[in-house]
Amino acid sequence: MTGHDAPVLAAGCVLWRRSPDDGALEICLVHRPKYDDWSHPKGKLKRGEDPLAGALREVREETGHHCAPGPALSELRYVAHGRPKRVSYWAAEATAGTFVPSDEVDRILWLPPATARARLTYPHDRPLVDQLLAVVPA
Repeated sequence: MTGHDAPVLAAGCVLWRRSPDDGALEICLVHRPKYDDWSHPKGKLKRGEDPLAGALREVREETGHHCAPGPALSELRYVAHGRPKRVSYWAAEATAGTFVPSDEVDRILWLPPATARARLTYPHDRPLVDQLLAVVPA
């Protein structure tokens, strides 16, 4: 496998919390202005970086939140910008943190699961919401 055929390795989390208002489950989605899309926080791994460590770093960088990782979810495989991509995901509960907009992520939303599923730009991201609901009681 040449470097060009090797998949881009990335990791992220389906970030969740209990609503401060009523305790209902909410899922965090990030908006990336470069692509004008809504997705789960994720990003490319640094060389030699452990996937879970990379997922937690990306959540912190994109949402401003620290989180407590939970069960592993699916690994998504798809082609992005002409290259195969492999993204490992975990369920993760948001702990402390404050969102600060950046060039990479300009907005985040905390949404009920059904609303989050509908807001996600890419169909391949939607089953992750169902997987989260299987491991975290709504």
